[in-house]
Amino acid sequence: MVQGLIIGIGATIVFDLWNLLLNRLFGIPLPNWAMVGRWFRHLFRGRFLHEDIARAEPVPDELGWGWAFHYAVGASFGLATVALGGPGWTSSPTLFPAMTIGLGTVLLGWFVLAPGMGAGIAARLKPNANRIRGLNLLAHTVFGLAMYGLARLIS
Repeated sequence: MVQGLIIGIGATIVFDLWNLLLNRLFGIPLPNWAMVGRWFRHLFRGRFLHEDIARAEPVPDELGWGWAFHYAVGASFGLATVALGGPGWTSSPTLFPAMTIGLGTVLLGWFVLAPGMGAGIAARLKPNANRIRGLNLLAHTVFGLAMYGLARLIS
């Protein structure tokens, strides 16, 4: 379990560094974790879908909640990768479980988070939906590769 948490949190750090690199090199906006935190906290109020999360009622400490949620999700995906890989995966990691979970995570973003925040399925309501989708796929590929790399490092 500890290895799964390390793999998931470590891969989330790599994911964040990837986004920072794209921001610095190409000016691609960083994820707005405050809006994710707002969405997450609204779940506790029974509200899953928003027309536009930016216009939803702000919540206290939404940026902190967004970062916490982001890392908790990353940690859970590390655990899921270890579970998918089976008992011996952390001592002899293979690419398949890490990439399956890594790329699978993009589906949660497309079918849960984006619609919940008002962007529609796979960000279809955004004017730059295809660019968003491409960047999502790339970032989540980096996440999956990072999980695999970290598993190899600690094996």
